[in-house]
Amino acid sequence: LMVHKSTHHFDLVNWWLDSRPETVYAQGGLFFYGDEAGGRRGLARNYDRAHGSPAAQDDPFAVHLTDSAVLSALYLDAEAEDGYHRDQNVFAPGVTIEDDMAVLVRYVSGATLTYHLTAYAPWEGYRIAFNGSEGRIELLVEESTWTRPRARTNGSDPVLHGAEVDDTAGRTELLLRRFWEPPREIKVATGEGGHGGGDVRMLADLFGERPTAPDPLGRAADAADGARSLVTGLASNRSFELGLPVPTRDLLDL
Repeated sequence: LMVHKSTHHFDLVNWWLDSRPETVYAQGGLFFYGDEAGGRRGLARNYDRAHGSPAAQDDPFAVHLTDSAVLSALYLDAEAEDGYHRDQNVFAPGVTIEDDMAVLVRYVSGATLTYHLTAYAPWEGYRIAFNGSEGRIELLVEESTWTRPRARTNGSDPVLHGAEVDDTAGRTELLLRRFWEPPREIKVATGEGGHGGGDVRMLADLFGERPTAPDPLGRAADAADGARSLVTGLASNRSFELGLPVPTRDLLDL
C-alpha cells in the first residue's frame, strides 16, 4: 500500500514542497485485516473470494462484482487475461500486507513529513497541515464521509475511487492560520469530472494536444516526477523490513 495507495499522497507532497525525499523511516503492521485479527473481532468469514460464495452474501466487507456492470467488465470479465481476483476475502489466511503504517520523511529542502495511512478507516480522504514561518495551512479533503456495506447492493454501480461523487461525498476545506490573526477559510475551486477535474486535465496532457497555456505551478508531471513519487513508498517498505532509516539514493538516484 505504500506504493499502490500512498504514491498519490507522496506525489502531492513532493509537488507542494517543490522538493524530493532524502531519508525515510517507517513502521507498519497488520492490525485489522487477516484471519487472526478478523477472528478476534468476529469479522472473519470462510471463503476465498466473494464471487459464487454463499458465505460472502452477507459480508459487509465483500465486493460483489456482478452487482456492478462496471466492476464486472473491468475485473470479472478480464480474469482470463490477467488472473486477478478483485473480490478476495480480506480476512482470509495469507493476508499479510500492512494495514496501519506510520512514515517519517526528510526532504532535501530540510522539510519533514509525518504521515499515517489507515487502511481500515470508516471514511476516505486525507488531512494535511503545513507549519511554516508565517503560520499554518490546513487542508481537509473528504472523498467519502462513510462507506456503505458491500453486502448485496441494489444493483447500482458502487462509486469508484475518483469517480463522480454521490451522497456519501464530503467536503474540501482549506484553512489559513497566520500568526496573530483569526483563522480564515479559503475557497477551493474544483472542476468537472473525476478527482475534482484533475482527470480531464491529466488525460488531455497525456493523450490530447499539448497545452499551450503556461503552467507556472508545474502541475504537469514528467517521468522523473513519477519516479520520485514512488521512492518514498519503496523506501518505507525497505524500512519496514530493516527497522532503520533508508536513504532514498540507495533505491533511486534522481
